[in-house]
Amino acid sequence: MLDQIESGELSPGDRLPSERELSERLGVNRMTLRRALELLETQGLLARRRGNGTYVAEPKIERQAGRLVPFTRGMERRGYAPGARVITLEQRPAEAAVAHELGLALSAPVYYVCRLRLIKQEPVMLERFATPAHRFPGFDRYDLSNRSSYDLMAKEYGVTVVRARQSLEPVIATEYEAELLEVRPGAPLMLERRLSLDQDDQPVEYGRDLYRGDRFRFTTEIAPLEI
Repeated sequence: MLDQIESGELSPGDRLPSERELSERLGVNRMTLRRALELLETQGLLARRRGNGTYVAEPKIERQAGRLVPFTRGMERRGYAPGARVITLEQRPAEAAVAHELGLALSAPVYYVCRLRLIKQEPVMLERFATPAHRFPGFDRYDLSNRSSYDLMAKEYGVTVVRARQSLEPVIATEYEAELLEVRPGAPLMLERRLSLDQDDQPVEYGRDLYRGDRFRFTTEIAPLEI
């Protein structure tokens, strides 16, 4: 089945036959078949629709791990229509880890933002970031459901994000994250930690974003061999 998907014999959107038909066609029992289907689903190659069968999933979206590309711009370049739903946008005292990353005093005021990023109205990424309130006064009066935060910083505050330090690590979805992202608890996610710096090399954003493992693939160009 993996060979058929990778070769294009099975195309995105194709509906698989019933478990009974598949088990007979492949010559395996239904328990073995179910385990194989679960594995392919975990890898993001199949998508189960409750009450409607199992389908070949859409190809994963590639994200360049070594380049700073805003989510909105990156998705538009690939022909997607990105969207967002704001979960939280509020000012509150900075937690210790956030204050440390942003170079602020403990409990200094920051804006916390949590947004669900969408592709074709499907949740694909949970974006969470904090930014210093003194750099962006009144940040919470803007509508972030249809605007890039980097675009907002540049046009309304004259602050341009020019580089970032990022790290990636695999994690699993908590019940709360799974509910928002419409995946099962324990589903694989990719955590991207990001510290963004402005034109004066000052930290302006600390983010911890969660990408659905079944919808994204992270790529990078390999540097020359170190000798």
